[in-house]
Amino acid sequence: MGERRCAAVRVLVLQAAWALAGGQVRYSVPEEAEAGTVVGRLAQDLGLEAGEAEARRLRLVAQGRRASVELSGASGALLLSSRLDREQLCAKSAPCALRLEVLLERPLRVFHVELEVTDINDNAPVFPATRKNLSIAEFTTLPGSRFPLEGASDADIGANAQLSYTLSPSEHFSLDLQKSIERNIVPELVLTKSLDRETIPVHRLVLTASDGGRPSLTGTMELLISVLDANDNAPQFNQSVYKVQLPENAAVGTVVTRVNATDPDEGSNSEMTFIAASFVPPSGRDVISINPKTGEIHLTGALDFEEVSTFDFRIEARDQGTPPLSGHCRVVLEVLDVNDNAPEVWVTSLSVPVAEDASVGTVVAVLSVSDRDSGANGRVRCWVWPASPFGLEATFAGSYSLVLREALDRERVSEYELEVRAEDGGAPALRASRGLRVPVSDVNDNAPAFAQAVYTVLARENNAAGAELARLWARDPDEAGNGRVSYSVWEGGVAGGGAALPPSSSSGPGWRPASSYVSLDAESGLLWALQPLDYEELQVLQFEVRAVDAGEPPLCGNATVQLFVLDENDNAPALLPPAGSAPEAGPVPAEAAAAAGSGTLWAWAAWGAPAGQVVAKIRAVDADSGYNAWLRYELWEPRAKGPFRVGLYSGEVSTARALDEADGPRHTLLIVVRDHGQPARSATATLSVSLLEAAEAALAAAAASSSSAASASSSSRAAVGAELAPGAASAATNVWLVVAICAVSSLFLLALVLYAASRWAPRAAVLSAPGPTTLVCASEVGSWSYSQRHSRSLCVADGAAKSDLMVFSPNFPPPPPGPAAKDTQPEPSALLHTVSAPPLLAFTLSLLPLPTLSRPLASSSLYRGSAPPVLTAL
Repeated sequence: MGERRCAAVRVLVLQAAWALAGGQVRYSVPEEAEAGTVVGRLAQDLGLEAGEAEARRLRLVAQGRRASVELSGASGALLLSSRLDREQLCAKSAPCALRLEVLLERPLRVFHVELEVTDINDNAPVFPATRKNLSIAEFTTLPGSRFPLEGASDADIGANAQLSYTLSPSEHFSLDLQKSIERNIVPELVLTKSLDRETIPVHRLVLTASDGGRPSLTGTMELLISVLDANDNAPQFNQSVYKVQLPENAAVGTVVTRVNATDPDEGSNSEMTFIAASFVPPSGRDVISINPKTGEIHLTGALDFEEVSTFDFRIEARDQGTPPLSGHCRVVLEVLDVNDNAPEVWVTSLSVPVAEDASVGTVVAVLSVSDRDSGANGRVRCWVWPASPFGLEATFAGSYSLVLREALDRERVSEYELEVRAEDGGAPALRASRGLRVPVSDVNDNAPAFAQAVYTVLARENNAAGAELARLWARDPDEAGNGRVSYSVWEGGVAGGGAALPPSSSSGPGWRPASSYVSLDAESGLLWALQPLDYEELQVLQFEVRAVDAGEPPLCGNATVQLFVLDENDNAPALLPPAGSAPEAGPVPAEAAAAAGSGTLWAWAAWGAPAGQVVAKIRAVDADSGYNAWLRYELWEPRAKGPFRVGLYSGEVSTARALDEADGPRHTLLIVVRDHGQPARSATATLSVSLLEAAEAALAAAAASSSSAASASSSSRAAVGAELAPGAASAATNVWLVVAICAVSSLFLLALVLYAASRWAPRAAVLSAPGPTTLVCASEVGSWSYSQRHSRSLCVADGAAKSDLMVFSPNFPPPPPGPAAKDTQPEPSALLHTVSAPPLLAFTLSLLPLPTLSRPLASSSLYRGSAPPVLTAL
């Protein structure tokens, strides 16, 4: 045993060579080598550096009997984990090779290792039986007669299985060795001298079989030869060798062949019995049987070409003589392959999920395909079904890689259900398939997108703080964090005057960011008001909202929100202060006018004034707009018909008839100013009218004129409470006529100067001011438009804004972004303030009747351009 172990160590040879075309490593190891024996330095033979095998997870894919070999993860050496028995692994097949698969990651690579197990002489020859009985008739058996013997078998291969036979010394028998078709040596016992039963009735010989190993091993069989009398003719077969072919799918019971033998003896000496023996391989005893009377050979078991392709056995025909004589023939049954094995598909390695941005050529899985059939029946064709971005690439014989051939898009297909189908070349072809599930992992490649590029939101003023205004929603088709969207107010605000600014503008006097008015929930996109909105402070708020996902890097989308504040009738009309009050006082609310004891307006009229003579004008303003700011004036007291009346929409107090002395020296009028809102709001004014002589009325008119001129020269926005009738000066003295002419001349010169200034001043901005879609309000006296961006008030008297006229910018599309041209017109507000400054123009406009003011001033020299603004009388 020690010599065998030393021989095994000496025979251990490492053959690590790369096949130039296939990249395959080959090793050889003798059988029965000790567990732990190093087969080869695999990591070194693969060209890996020290420690790289463990870092890249070099591992062995074990399948079935390959578990006898293991791979050291630290050193990368291929070791034996248990003893290898070549006869158990490969039987008589030569060479005996184990095909192993080795995986190397980062990047994924597959190597094929072929381990050849070499034979050692560890099996002695074995005879089918330890004793062989022979019966030979005396005298009738002539010298030279041959008796075939069952040869020994050796599980080894090559020289270790080359047998030689020797026979113990005998003067009557010798041994002759014959070679069969398979080059096996068949021993035959040859009679060299006639037998004499009376001399030696029984011959005992020993047949020894020796193999060609070093050292040689032997096996023995005892030959017990009995010498019989008479029956001197043995049966003879018509063929020495019968060759038969059967397909492996032949049914049990099929007749293989029928052997024929004859015996020239008569009687019982010619009656024969057929016996099958000496099966190679021994498993043939379970597959084949012979009818002892007829010599028909039948199948008693299923044939399998993949297990045994050839059966070799002997048929003995024995007669019934005394002693019985026998003849022998040989039968060779060749099994033909049929396509009875479908291909087999295994998934060796699977790398999932696959990122949707994976590059073309990425290896997703490694598969092994095999077919146990041979020839065309064993040739396999593989493909992927259904059509998908994946395909198969052959790497080695029976090994395929599933690779990516097209770019992936998880938003279109998030998971692929694939089948790797295999079909052999048999007729009919057999198929097999292996299902694969390949999920696609998400990457952040889609930005959030709002359902609308521009959201228009309408909100009524005086809404409660925290009131919901709108709900914004952006869609991101990515999943998990890549599709989780958060919202924020990005840009936008409003100027101090209530005009909306573009999102790019974030500075300027009185600028307030949009975040001071509204708030946007980061998760739900709910837009709510932070404070009650006031139409008089803010009409339009435009800002941008941004939706950002939680991916890496994050992607975003924008949308513009235009918030329009709808007016409510929340302001009562306010009376302008009486003449001579401070310009800073502004309008007087209805409550203040009622509470103040000095809120009475004074006016003078001359006795004998004709009907229709204007005595005074009540001025009021409403902070609301549109229909809610449209005022009407009603004479509340006296109820009865008196000498005075009030214009319904102008507020002018005029005589209803000619005044005479019977009317009394003083009249107190209670005038109600009411808007058209729902519900309507109102204010009251008290006007005291004194009736004077013509001279006194002229003096009062002159004093009022001087006071009005001085107030207009100090401030263009001073308020005047009442206006005296110009007709009272018709009876003034010449002195006062000269004073009046001088005053009128001064005013005329001032008007010329202001006209010249407005003539050559830039004003195209008034005509081309940008503005979005216009809201149109209608009333019982006409309609007017309100621009979303620009609205200006033009005072026609020395009072607060919105007393009589409002100027609305025309609705033109906004100019393209970028630097303004050199001839860009000034801001509309600047020109409007310039137009509203001169007291003479304000005074002149206040004298125009209402129908005149409600028409567009298209012919005015103050407005030159493509279209003038529209002045609408409130």
